[in-house]
Amino acid sequence: MMQEWLSLLESPNLRWVLLGSMFLGIASGVIGSFVLLRKESLVGEAMSHAALPGVCLGFLAAGRELPALMIGAAVFGFISLWGIRIIHRNTKLKQDTAIGLILSVFFGLGIVLLTMITNSSAGNKSGLDSYIFGQAASMVQFDVWMMSGIAMLVTAAALLFFKEWKLVIFDPLFAGGLGWKTKTLNSILSFSIVLIVTAGIQAVGIILMSALIITPAIAARYWTDRLGIMVILSALIGAFSGLSGAALSALDGGIPTGPVVVLTATAVFVFSFLFAPGRGKLAQITAYRRFRRRWKKQQAVQALDSVPDTTPSRYAAWQKTLGVENSEARRLWNWLKKNRYLT
Repeated sequence: MMQEWLSLLESPNLRWVLLGSMFLGIASGVIGSFVLLRKESLVGEAMSHAALPGVCLGFLAAGRELPALMIGAAVFGFISLWGIRIIHRNTKLKQDTAIGLILSVFFGLGIVLLTMITNSSAGNKSGLDSYIFGQAASMVQFDVWMMSGIAMLVTAAALLFFKEWKLVIFDPLFAGGLGWKTKTLNSILSFSIVLIVTAGIQAVGIILMSALIITPAIAARYWTDRLGIMVILSALIGAFSGLSGAALSALDGGIPTGPVVVLTATAVFVFSFLFAPGRGKLAQITAYRRFRRRWKKQQAVQALDSVPDTTPSRYAAWQKTLGVENSEARRLWNWLKKNRYLT
């Protein structure tokens, strides 16, 4: 296994793929933090699925030229975003309903176009299946450069507009009162989401690109309450997930990159969910048990105060007042003795 890894790393193209996947993961984690806090996780899902017909139309127009496929994906990503907002603003439908409608329609259109391409004479050689679940190992150096360039552009935009996006997300009315153009700032963020979805269609795939955007941010949220630290942690988790997916896909060409990336990010999320201090499940269980023990001790002291020292069978009267079982009553009674509440 180690020899296989070393032989793979000798390939200059693989090193470029790993580097590009890392940049993609960083950018996805950074943008995902803002998407999560803006409560638009499903919007990224809709954009990812809406990119499928764009990729198919790009293939019909220019073959497997990556720029054409990415332009098609970006155009349909913008159309899906525009459609969601139009439906939400001009109907009584809630945003999640509008997202579900747009996602279903565009993905259905994409499946129809993909079936037409597959049944055509060049369908078996189209290779479009690699854009559904991702196949980083099939990328050439130009593909990596383009993906990395877009990822770095999106990361730079997030750093440039960090303060503005932070205020627009948490207090849009105050941001508007300062004279900031909140619609423009929101549009830049939406544009960044479309770009990062477009950049990852070949490395991670159309279907699962939204998971690379959201999952690292969710995992990072368990570790901190500060946006700056959350963005850094999310970027690191995204980079680790992207690197893992690309490496395993290159090690075994039959494994799609997207599922491995998502499984890696999900594993980090599960670890964060269980073991993160403060917000993790184990920490919450421990804190609850500590609180319950303190509360029981307070109840034991109050119950003891309500039972006079001269009361016959004081222990039995105290236990009845406290209302606990024998084992717990004995433990609390011993604690009262140890702490000199009993003479």
